[in-house]
Amino acid sequence: MAVGLAVASAVEGNYNGHITWFVVLSCLMAGMGGVIFGYDIGISGGVTSMESFLKRFFHEVYIKMTEDPKTSNYCKFNSQLLTSFTSSLYIAGLFASFLASFVTRAFGRKPSILTGGAAFLAGSALAGAASNVYMLILGRALLGVGVGFANQSVPLYLSEMAPPRYRGAFSNGFQFSIGIGALSANLINYGTEKIKGGWGWRVSLAVGAVPASILTLGALFLPETPNSLIQSHNGQEKAKSMLQLVRGTPSIQAELDDLIKADLNTKTVRHPFRTIRQEKYRPQLVMAIAIPFFQQVTGINVIAFYAPVLFRTIGLGESASLMSAVVTGVIGCSSTFISMLIVDKLGRRTLFLVGGIQMFVSQLMVGGIMAAKLGDHGGLSTGYAYVVLLSICIYVAGFGWSWGPLGWLVPSEIYPLEIRSAGQSITVAVSFLFTIAVAQTSLAMLCRLKSGIFFFFGGWVAVMTAFVYLLLPETKNIPIEQMDRVWREHWFWKRIVDQEHETSKPKDHDPNSA
Repeated sequence: MAVGLAVASAVEGNYNGHITWFVVLSCLMAGMGGVIFGYDIGISGGVTSMESFLKRFFHEVYIKMTEDPKTSNYCKFNSQLLTSFTSSLYIAGLFASFLASFVTRAFGRKPSILTGGAAFLAGSALAGAASNVYMLILGRALLGVGVGFANQSVPLYLSEMAPPRYRGAFSNGFQFSIGIGALSANLINYGTEKIKGGWGWRVSLAVGAVPASILTLGALFLPETPNSLIQSHNGQEKAKSMLQLVRGTPSIQAELDDLIKADLNTKTVRHPFRTIRQEKYRPQLVMAIAIPFFQQVTGINVIAFYAPVLFRTIGLGESASLMSAVVTGVIGCSSTFISMLIVDKLGRRTLFLVGGIQMFVSQLMVGGIMAAKLGDHGGLSTGYAYVVLLSICIYVAGFGWSWGPLGWLVPSEIYPLEIRSAGQSITVAVSFLFTIAVAQTSLAMLCRLKSGIFFFFGGWVAVMTAFVYLLLPETKNIPIEQMDRVWREHWFWKRIVDQEHETSKPKDHDPNSA
């Protein structure tokens, strides 16, 4: 028997409803939470390659880049203070995600989204007005609080509002929003770099207030999800009305019954973080840790954070580096949009496997060219530089339709309601934890491993592709409230889940035993 086979959906079609404009508009507004995350990823990499920004806040890096011919190409940007600027956001986001878990569970998805938008708005204003590096990092910390709340609540919001058969497309919209944010940041960086006077970086940092304002104001008018109305507000009638509105049909009793049943399970759960450690939730706990970990060690954040820096390393100029980042941003958005269209047809596993192979091959190509042609000094020839750029675009496309969107989609749809907030919080926390690790070590690894950094991440891509093939079942078209069946029918996980399921069953009463 082949491992990791897809589970046929016997329940597909049991729920009535279709895509309504109400759902589309609500999810578009919530998706601004992804835009602010993507904007920050793109903006931080861009401003750290601007000479005016480096000269003001990171003078040591500026000197190495412009006046020190002895420093290796791979080591010019190696600075702990510079990496602290990048990772401070994710340290704050790590701690904020746990607070966001409580808010999301106790008060609903909407308050978490509102809090995230407001915090990001304040952080954008502070960073744009920064006069010293401490003010800059404090602004980054506030941005991190915003991202922590948004990443906790928005994926849940999208997966709960979407009709089951279209959940993949809606949830992938979060990664698409991240891509739009990153692309917007790259375009703004390309424009502000040309501002005479050296203050273009302020515009880049401050413009983050625009999507944050839209999210904050829009969150005031967002409807709460039916799941949250039942769980947080004990409002079955409100949930029924909302479900009829978002599904566009009065015939929603089957889905409502499943929501109520799932909510009853949550009433017995007082400590969700302790509950998720039970053996029957072992598959979900493993995925809550493994998927965000693997998403970070694909190496994407080396590209996302430091794309302009990387392109300068291989010999491209400041403006050309920023334009190259724009090109990779367009590729990332396009591939994620394609993923939105096909994920509910081809399934999650197929995209994971295809994307994994694509990323593995392209990373070997980049590493091989840089190992053979890029020394410690000088740059790549124009031809090889553009081959590296092409290979990176192939890599970004592979990530864009696999680990990028699916790294958020799969965790958001596999948790039962009683552990959903805790599970999503663990996913976000693990993502932040390893984002911090990658951000703090990437430039040092580039300096020490040189081209070997791409072989390092390529090895991890091979491991995660095997993990998906062996241990991740197919989840397309399965309603969230009935997702536990995919684990009971999986070749490996059924040994653990069925054992727990059997021991938890009440024993039949034998009338002759009296």
